[in-house]
Amino acid sequence: MAAACGSAMAQSAYNTASTDRASYIPYTSAGYVGIAAGQSKYKVGNGNNSFGYDNKDTAFKLYGGGMFNQNLGLELGYVNFGEITRGGGDTKAQGLNLSLLAKAPLGDRFDVFGKVGTTYGWTKTSSNAASGVPGGKENGFGVSYGVGASYYFTPQVAATLEYESHDLKFAGTGKDRVELVTVGLRYNY
Repeated sequence: MAAACGSAMAQSAYNTASTDRASYIPYTSAGYVGIAAGQSKYKVGNGNNSFGYDNKDTAFKLYGGGMFNQNLGLELGYVNFGEITRGGGDTKAQGLNLSLLAKAPLGDRFDVFGKVGTTYGWTKTSSNAASGVPGGKENGFGVSYGVGASYYFTPQVAATLEYESHDLKFAGTGKDRVELVTVGLRYNY
């Protein structure tokens, strides 16, 4: 009975990666695109506190992907982490992300997923010299990972809730983490 139930969930019309649907990513099918917005939280040093510090901002991402099979896929996206105030100036970050995605259906209209990959980020920091926060630009690759859930309104449209973590290079600090919590919509084409 458990095998029959698992088989029925995997064949749901709502949350399956049908091989009948196309994808723009080579070697994948069941393509999708999405948009999400939420809040970023920068885990970077603030230097001298007298210059003010705000480590959160509005962030958004645009992404697309395809599935190798019903449970494993590849996703590519652009992330804008927003801009924070620290050290008498501003710090902003954005990046391109490539992740391997694994998902598991939970019922007819709901699935959970996890992903791991890399983000090529570019950051810019301006600051007051007395703040102790180094200014400048940096770019490079860092590790990323995330977890989330999807709810399917129709076989083509799903709402998503996701947590992500991205390691990015910042001037004078090496790699620091930026976390992101988003709510979005995904369209399966």
